Amino acid sequence: MTQTRASTPQGERGSPPPRDGRGSPQAPGVGAPSGRVAQGRGSGARLSTAPAPASAAGLVAWVVIAGGLLFLLARPTLGAFPLAVPVLALGYLALLITALAVPRTTSSRTDPAPLGWKGPLLLGLVGVAGAVVVAGPVADRRVGGVAVGLALEAAVAEEALFRRVLYERLLRFGVVAAVIGSAALFALVHLPAYGVAAMPVDLGAALLLSWQRYASGRWTVPAVTHVVANLLAVT
Repeated sequence: MTQTRASTPQGERGSPPPRDGRGSPQAPGVGAPSGRVAQGRGSGARLSTAPAPASAAGLVAWVVIAGGLLFLLARPTLGAFPLAVPVLALGYLALLITALAVPRTTSSRTDPAPLGWKGPLLLGLVGVAGAVVVAGPVADRRVGGVAVGLALEAAVAEEALFRRVLYERLLRFGVVAAVIGSAALFALVHLPAYGVAAMPVDLGAALLLSWQRYASGRWTVPAVTHVVANLLAVT
């Protein structure tokens, strides 16, 4: 009696189950969702939900902003210490380094410059010079080189904080929010040092600097204007 063997057509044979990177069979329809990495083996696999690098960079930026604001608010108190000059100098240097170390946001990398950098810089310098003329003659304010250096360091550090880090974080809410928000905080941190009487002047200067940041697309343009303003204030 002849024994026949049932044959299965080639196209109907079952395909082997898919295997993962370790060679183990993987159940159909089971896999890691896009953007997540499966960890572990078998049914006990866990999905990694580590935060994206952008979230960490944003957190670092707000920590730098908070620390910078606290330092600037504490300047009148620090200025009363016997070692006020080195303490303030180190504080400004630390503020500048940390502010420059904060990664730029995606929106700021493509930040438009409606007027370029030359026009806003020229308008800012003219505004500073005009304010000096309107203020009229003042008493002799000649100070030593240390005070001049401290004033220049303060100008650059403050602009790195307000017109680089803070402005770029507020830019996600729109240009108007970035300009007004960075200017308002700038004026507020100068309140303990200069008082309420100087608040309108501080706010006006801050709005000019923030406008320069918008119009030029660079934080260095208001930094130059701020340096010149501080130079005129201490010489």
